[in-house]
Amino acid sequence: MNNRNTFVSHLWKGAIVLALLVLLIHLAPQETSSFKYYFEVGKPWGYELVTAEFDFPIYKTEAQLKQEEAEVMRDFSPYYMLDESVAGEQVSRLFHNVNGLVTETSYDTIVALMRRVYANGIINATEKEQWQKQLSSQVSLIDEARQATLIPLDKLPTPRQAYAEILSAATLTTQGNIKRLNASLYIVPNLVYDTLLSEQRRSDLINSISPTEGMVQKGEKIIDRGEVVTPELYQILTSLSRAYTEKDMHYKNVYSMTAEAVLMLYLLAMIIVYLLVFRPNVYNQSRNVLFFALLIAIEACLTYAILSYTSLSVYVVPYIWVPVLIRVFYDSRTALYMHIVTVLLISLIVPAPYEFVLIQLGVGMVAIGSLKDISQRSQLGRTAIYVVIAYSLLYTAQCLAAAGDWHQINRWMYVYFLINGLLVVAVYGLVFVIERLFGFVSSITLVELTNVNSSLMLEFAEKAPGTFQHSLQVSTLATEAAKRIGADALLVRTGALYHDIGKLANPQYFTENQQNGVNPLSEMSCEQAAQAVIQHVTDGVRLAEKNNLPKVIVNFILTHHGTSKVRYFYNTWINEHPGEKVDDTLFSYPGPRPTTKETSILMMADAVEARSRSLEEFTPNAISEMVEQMVEAQIADGQFRLSPLTLKDIEDIKQVFKEKLLSMNHHRVVYPELKTED
Repeated sequence: MNNRNTFVSHLWKGAIVLALLVLLIHLAPQETSSFKYYFEVGKPWGYELVTAEFDFPIYKTEAQLKQEEAEVMRDFSPYYMLDESVAGEQVSRLFHNVNGLVTETSYDTIVALMRRVYANGIINATEKEQWQKQLSSQVSLIDEARQATLIPLDKLPTPRQAYAEILSAATLTTQGNIKRLNASLYIVPNLVYDTLLSEQRRSDLINSISPTEGMVQKGEKIIDRGEVVTPELYQILTSLSRAYTEKDMHYKNVYSMTAEAVLMLYLLAMIIVYLLVFRPNVYNQSRNVLFFALLIAIEACLTYAILSYTSLSVYVVPYIWVPVLIRVFYDSRTALYMHIVTVLLISLIVPAPYEFVLIQLGVGMVAIGSLKDISQRSQLGRTAIYVVIAYSLLYTAQCLAAAGDWHQINRWMYVYFLINGLLVVAVYGLVFVIERLFGFVSSITLVELTNVNSSLMLEFAEKAPGTFQHSLQVSTLATEAAKRIGADALLVRTGALYHDIGKLANPQYFTENQQNGVNPLSEMSCEQAAQAVIQHVTDGVRLAEKNNLPKVIVNFILTHHGTSKVRYFYNTWINEHPGEKVDDTLFSYPGPRPTTKETSILMMADAVEARSRSLEEFTPNAISEMVEQMVEAQIADGQFRLSPLTLKDIEDIKQVFKEKLLSMNHHRVVYPELKTED
């Protein structure tokens, strides 16, 4: 069954790597050209002499094309038609609303004035403003014979201007009548925009713009090694690249795609080899491999989106997420290795790969170094500042080394670096999400859990003070032992604080919490008493889950006694029932046994600290004998059969226990009494 599970695990990890490989191949540029040069304005040409292999035109820049388009659009005159039915409709509306407000003579005068302005044409105010902004000075008015007459835009009134013309042309008496009739409501646009003709005219003007300016003849020198790429040379080189693209652009053939896939597969394989050789515990859990693959996939997809759908630089992509997140959940060495591989993979997608690799690796090293001993979420803010500074320094140095001119530095790059720094701070929220999705626990969370002023720890100290003090002592022992053998000291410290939390359910059952010598277990049978003691493991798991403690901490609660026996009641039962067969299950903890260095250390520290409280004297020999006896008994009982601890690790751990117990229980100096006269 184990072999089958191992095979399935390897198959699942292989599928993850294969899926990532397919994604990376898909995101990589699918087209290729024989023009392989990368260049920027202000930077020296780092390649050999380039001459024109064929005649090609020099294409205008986008700025030039936009400027010429703006110039030709000044000659654009939109087409309008005069809708003669509008005047009749508005006059008819006015007639039906006169209601004797004015005389028939005044009415005829007002109608005549209205027909005059309608005959000249009234344009929509918004459209007139639009053409004025586009610097159009006239419009083409189409008559019934489809003949166009150019009319200055200023001569065409808007409804408000037409109403003002009517008022200015009327006598004072007529003006009063116009206002009485509220004639402005009957002045509306009667010029209708002809979209078809106008857009056709616009298209003709734009198409009249030549996209090129001049030619480069075959054999003509373009640029040589060391020459600085000026804006003019940049325009020629861009035109040459476009000419090559139009001439021989083709999709990658099978050989080039296969070679690219081999490069990617090699880099992904290096991750697997690293995990197998240096981090086997990480590799054994498929969720870790999935997490690494997702990080690379996210970075690759963001890079593809930026390059394909925006004009932004790839330096806005938070590549620092990879080393920062892996450092938070794993270690610095793994973070650096993963960052290097990720940057090399992405370099197969981006332009200017050399510059990209140089800058990204330098910034990644700074980020990892700033998180060497991460213990607070606020450290991410400091890391973000270091990242922005590192990006800025490396980019500036690289530009100056290449061009030697401050004016050639792209100022927008510093904005991208600032955005990158803000995205590093966003990792604060990502840590919480990843912990929930993958069941990870970060060092930041562990530090927060070690806060003895939390509500759960305060309740622990109040209701089970003896057990709480025992947990603190165990935490001290286990932490020092973990440091000595290179285990995760922060993890074992946190696990030690919570390993006996289940005793909160019935603190009076345990001697360290009992007062006045009253022991409720003495009134129970040996079997009942043993089960009452064993129950603190189950109660601990329940309480941990209620308080949303991470699974890795729950594992400490489950394994801190392994499958050992409650020796006091087990031995008592045997002594009281000589010759009878004992049911071991009634006196044994359910387990499981510890499977990591950290849980193994805790089991030893828990047993040794508890046993030390029963010593009659704290001499070096007494402590040494006790530590040796307790640890050897656990080894003989098979509790460390699944543990990765070596014999040297165990010897080092025992030595730490002896040193710490001796210092923790040293005798104080007796203060002399003051002598007083009778």
